[in-house]
Amino acid sequence: MKKRFYSALPLLLLAWALASAFHPSIYEPRVPKDSLEREQENENPFPASRERIQLGREIYFGKGLCVTCHGKDGKGIKIPGHSPRDFTDKKWQEARTDGELMWVLRNGSPGTSMPVRVGKVISEEEGWSTIHFIRTFPGK
Repeated sequence: MKKRFYSALPLLLLAWALASAFHPSIYEPRVPKDSLEREQENENPFPASRERIQLGREIYFGKGLCVTCHGKDGKGIKIPGHSPRDFTDKKWQEARTDGELMWVLRNGSPGTSMPVRVGKVISEEEGWSTIHFIRTFPGK
């Protein structure tokens, strides 16, 4: 019995290390605490027009590659560990500001597989448009 425990110990430690890298709650901000207030005040400079939302949709389903992890319906593809954000979750939508979402697009989301998008794959303007599209998911 002891031999089994000690042989499984490295796997248990690895699992614990991987689990601890993830955020404990999907509702916790991803922005570092020392930047959170500033990013929460960062407003989308583009009005939410039909054209802007359509551009965001094109980015989401196209070169932004958002659909790959967040799915066609915005619910997020279920994967082991920290699944991608479910954009249909009204509580999450209400908790996150556009500025926080832009921070994630610019920096990725530490502890998750969310990569940097703005500045690498899409422009900042395209990022803001994608945020407008993401805001259309609740209630779908």
